[in-house]
Amino acid sequence: MSHPRRAPRASLPQSPARLSPLLTAVLATTLAATFAIPGSAGHRASAAASAALAQPKKAPQTTQPERAAQAENAAQTDKATQPAHVLRSTGATRPDTTQPTQPTQPPKSPKSPKKFVLPHQFAGWRYQRLADGVGLYEGTLSGRPGADRWTVTVRKDGAVLHDRETADELVRALRAAGFAPRAEEVRWPAGARQRGAVGVRVRVGTYGDQGGADGARKALSAAGFDAVSEWTGADGTPGTGLARIKLAVIDPRAYRGRLDADYGTAVAGREKVTDLAARSDALLAVNGGFFVMEEKDGVPGAAAGIAAYDGRLQSAATNGRVAAVLRGDGLRPEFRRLRTELKVTAGGATELLDGVNRVPGKVRNCGGTGGDSPTERPLHDVTCTDPDEIVRFTPELGAGTPAGPGVEVVLGGDGRVREVRPRGGPVPAGGSVLAGTGAGERWLRAHAAPGAVVRLHERITDTDGRPVRLTGRDDIVNGGPQLVRDGKVAVDFAADGVEHPGDRSFGYAWGIKRNPRMVLGTDRAGRLLLLAAEGRRPGRSDGLGLTEAAALIRSLGATQAMNLDGGGSVGMAVDGRLITTPSDATGERAVGDALLLRR
Repeated sequence: MSHPRRAPRASLPQSPARLSPLLTAVLATTLAATFAIPGSAGHRASAAASAALAQPKKAPQTTQPERAAQAENAAQTDKATQPAHVLRSTGATRPDTTQPTQPTQPPKSPKSPKKFVLPHQFAGWRYQRLADGVGLYEGTLSGRPGADRWTVTVRKDGAVLHDRETADELVRALRAAGFAPRAEEVRWPAGARQRGAVGVRVRVGTYGDQGGADGARKALSAAGFDAVSEWTGADGTPGTGLARIKLAVIDPRAYRGRLDADYGTAVAGREKVTDLAARSDALLAVNGGFFVMEEKDGVPGAAAGIAAYDGRLQSAATNGRVAAVLRGDGLRPEFRRLRTELKVTAGGATELLDGVNRVPGKVRNCGGTGGDSPTERPLHDVTCTDPDEIVRFTPELGAGTPAGPGVEVVLGGDGRVREVRPRGGPVPAGGSVLAGTGAGERWLRAHAAPGAVVRLHERITDTDGRPVRLTGRDDIVNGGPQLVRDGKVAVDFAADGVEHPGDRSFGYAWGIKRNPRMVLGTDRAGRLLLLAAEGRRPGRSDGLGLTEAAALIRSLGATQAMNLDGGGSVGMAVDGRLITTPSDATGERAVGDALLLRR
């Protein structure tokens, strides 16, 4: 949405450049350097590996101001205190990072701030100054030349990962049919809280192009097997892959603008990042949190997790999942695992309010309350259900409420019931609508007759029970999982619902494999980092796995960081122009909300 109540904001600086070593040596080196104790054998080995990998290639031609900026960066990064995480590159380096647990705010900045400098490994990245206090860096991370190939993965019952017994059965069946399969164990990556084997994938052949893999896939299909052509650069194996990175660095001590979460013209519906940025004359814009994509899962465009804009709650929390709280100018985000406690009182009785601006009975990403099925825990990309709910709709919905079985109670701004009606209709300006199904419908009919006064109670807390109070200048954007916490890579696939019980393939495909990513972080100097990784484009950019994204932004200095919406939603715009390449074949995707750096 546009925020008419907010004053225009200042602009920021950016910088682009190019980078190289990413995978095995890169990630292995990065994480090894991150967790090894300085002076230990592990630390010395990782340092040696970094040195071997960091063979800078000839940097692209730059202008004189860019060369001056790069020289200054290189000089300042020579004595970086953190181990460098190297991916082979035309120039690349990374600083430490720390991410918060409960309320986590960047430390207060000193009076004379240090200038942001890339670690020496990233010295070849291109830089662009966007405004005072805002810089944009661009680079490319890459694994070993020639490491990535096409192959064919054989599925069973739609799954790409299997237990060992199922994989062995599949291998025997493939051999009996005249194919030469191989079984590859997939393990949880370094930096994940989970340990050990995730599962086993079964593959046939390696090919120099997709055509060769597609030919083998067709032969497998003709023999009765379910198979898919895959690019190994997306596997997440160290020493492989390619990732084009954009990094925006915003120093709140120098930048005079603000960072807002913005849903566009209405909570319902979707808009492109470039359109949101152009309408607000934003200096920089990126996609925001998770949102509902299709009607079968709820209200398209509405947040799939907590969302608040200008201090008003527009979507309830995916309870326990990390979110970014943007206070005041938004340039010092707090990373907190949040819950919402919502209630409605009428006629002396109080009942649970299940959600805000969503279809009653549909809880996208789960994490709700009141008996949701199959779980009340976060479960990413799953729509939980509950037949007995009361859901509130706000005027910001910007559309009629969803029709369906049940009842609606229309409230005026004074909380008095104006009307009791079937579900589906407008939300009055200054008022709201309560929709009830099942037991929720019965409660509303019993306690919220026309003329009755209804009180709504909402409370946002973190998972330790500490209240999160919002003013009219505060926003909240959802996301997950948390990537960096208190300076350490800390990715918990289960806590954020990325690991699905009984489904080995989801966490592997969504979190371990490389995909487009958008990451929000802060460093110990209080600077804000926005990192975009392009992906799903074999030979151009594969993206990052979640732990790779965590290791990368930590190496760039983040002490706290979280994952925002990724995949086809990833988009970064400067002055309303998209500077990332979309992964969707249709081009830039319309999203639910965005983060706008206003001038």
